[in-house]
Amino acid sequence: MIRPRKVALLIEWSRAYGRGVLGGIADYVRAHGTWKIYQTERRLCDGPPDWLKTWNGDGIIARIENVQLRRQIAQMDLPVVDLFEHRNRGGVPGVLTDNRAIAHLAADHLITQGLEHFAYCGLPGIYSSEERSHCFVQYLRSSGYDVSVYDNPRQAETPFISSTEDYELRCEETVARWVASLPKPVGLMACNDLRAQQVLMACADRNIAVPEELAVIGVDNDELICELCHPPLSSVEQNPQGVGYQAAGLLDKLLDGEQPPPAPILVEPLGVVPRQSTDMVAVGDADVAAAMHFIRGHACDGIRVGDVVQHVQVSRSTLERRFARLLGRSPKAEILRVQLDRVKQLLAMTDYPLAKIAQISGFDYVESMCTCFKRTTGQTPGQYRAEQEHP
Repeated sequence: MIRPRKVALLIEWSRAYGRGVLGGIADYVRAHGTWKIYQTERRLCDGPPDWLKTWNGDGIIARIENVQLRRQIAQMDLPVVDLFEHRNRGGVPGVLTDNRAIAHLAADHLITQGLEHFAYCGLPGIYSSEERSHCFVQYLRSSGYDVSVYDNPRQAETPFISSTEDYELRCEETVARWVASLPKPVGLMACNDLRAQQVLMACADRNIAVPEELAVIGVDNDELICELCHPPLSSVEQNPQGVGYQAAGLLDKLLDGEQPPPAPILVEPLGVVPRQSTDMVAVGDADVAAAMHFIRGHACDGIRVGDVVQHVQVSRSTLERRFARLLGRSPKAEILRVQLDRVKQLLAMTDYPLAKIAQISGFDYVESMCTCFKRTTGQTPGQYRAEQEHP
């Protein structure tokens, strides 16, 4: 009988991302064999648990933010997969989320709202936040847009995400002044959902209308945080389950004696989950704005361009001309874009059959959905789903 591998999981339970990672590890273990799992309830900033000193195991998967934890793990001389983002990884193998893809998704979502001014609000001194900031700014500026970036010269005493979040919460007046100074309307990306919630609080303090004056998108899609926000927060859905699954697979390879990859494995996010905080159309044309709101609310009901024309009470040729001038696409293309966004979300987050997804997304026939999806993305729906499950 093969002895089960003893694996320690030093991953926080306190954040939706960490819980998602644990779920992905569980999926891998169910599919590929039995591990004996060692874990206790943790926060991201916690040091090494007491039991780790005398633990006689085979390997570790961790999110190593704490310096003491990093030192103790280094002394154990075991295969380790680290899921935390560091400036200097010291050669430790890792599986990380793709910050470039996250930033581009957020930027594209804000651009589709018709915005021309953009901003980024992160956590100064936190590497993952700075990575997302760099990618967001570079992507937008390369397309000719202006981007403002929040920069607090004073930083928290300890470079932990949680302590920096706590410190920045005490600096809410600084954030409020910066938000008030931004040109309006503006689309803002926050480094994570909690930071986005702080921005929304600053907007409320300064009577800045969301999303009409400032559209906000976060990262993580932590449903509890997003729904507690006012208005509910749009967010980029990362793929922590994919990170966990890949991390478990990598640890198995290391335990089999394989060499680690030369760079961290990157897992792409699943997409944007839109909510009210970005539900705006800043196009300066009342008819186009009304059409966009109607499309976003009813595209998955199977509407046609004729329904949009009837709703806004202008001629089809006039509406198409204004769409082309202001948005660079047609009403028909906008309907299809909203439908396909819904298809992607359902493929990534449910196990619904394609026929049900087509029905929910407003397609008359599953064949039509598959053809449009392949033409737009270059993948079949099945290929896209498989990639999201096990990237």
